[in-house]
Amino acid sequence: MPATGYIQVRAYTSTAQFPIEDVAITVTATDGTAIAMRLTDRNGLISPIEIPVPDRVESLQPNPPERPFAIVNLYARARGYEQIEAENLQVFADTTTYQNLEIILVDDGSPDQCGKMCD
Repeated sequence: MPATGYIQVRAYTSTAQFPIEDVAITVTATDGTAIAMRLTDRNGLISPIEIPVPDRVESLQPNPPERPFAIVNLYARARGYEQIEAENLQVFADTTTYQNLEIILVDDGSPDQCGKMCD
């Protein structure tokens, strides 16, 4: 019987870990099918995303007949920042997978002062 696991994302910039608001987070299956899309809040967080996964008992067996977790890919985009891709993230039943993303500021030539912040 299928179960549910969760993925939670936190987006920030610099080693000081300043949160970034309005980062577009997309979670996909490995075949590219979109599972969910969210925007980060002012704390750089998204609400947890439910992921269909194999039943928990599958992960407790020594040679399970199928992979005991779901695999997803995650993409993060924000204007003025480098796009981030995190692939092959494992999500288990009744568990939350936490993914921290350090988003790198780039000078994209726009008039929003990114160039000054990059310097």
